[in-house]
Amino acid sequence: MATMQKLDLEQRLAQRLPAPMREAIERLDAAVAVWLDRYGVTLLRVAIAIVFIWFGAMKVVDRSPVAELVSSTVYWLPADAFVRFLGVWEIIVGLGLLFPVALRLTLLLFWAQMAGTFLVLIMHPGLSFQDGNPLLLTITGEFVLKNLVLITAGLVIGSSLRGRGDTIAEASSADA
Repeated sequence: MATMQKLDLEQRLAQRLPAPMREAIERLDAAVAVWLDRYGVTLLRVAIAIVFIWFGAMKVVDRSPVAELVSSTVYWLPADAFVRFLGVWEIIVGLGLLFPVALRLTLLLFWAQMAGTFLVLIMHPGLSFQDGNPLLLTITGEFVLKNLVLITAGLVIGSSLRGRGDTIAEASSADA
């Protein structure tokens, strides 16, 4: 209902514009839509790649502000080694997103790393939630929960793989 009302409002406003202006807006809208369709997923992939390479590098050179949080969350593994291992993992994911040669494998590594970030909510509820209330996040809780956006971005990237022409059937026929 609200969508219908919004559409009606947009149509009424558009009808008040002179026809040449409406046509110009339509052409601009169509051009923007084509540009977004052509470059949107690639830009998303590159943006996530930059974040992963940057964050991973900070872990590798022992300058990450979350190193202590990471090591205390996965406390059963050697702290320094695990943080650096995770940094290398993130760099590999970032490079895999930047240069999408094995994008399915890269996305698998990406989602595994992202799933691991939610361990903080389980292992450190006192750091994640205000007064133990799961609806009231702390800065740490917000830091973790925003990964839902990254996971969804990974789903969008993954959903575009079939459109790239690298289907499993094509890959196996190329091997034959």
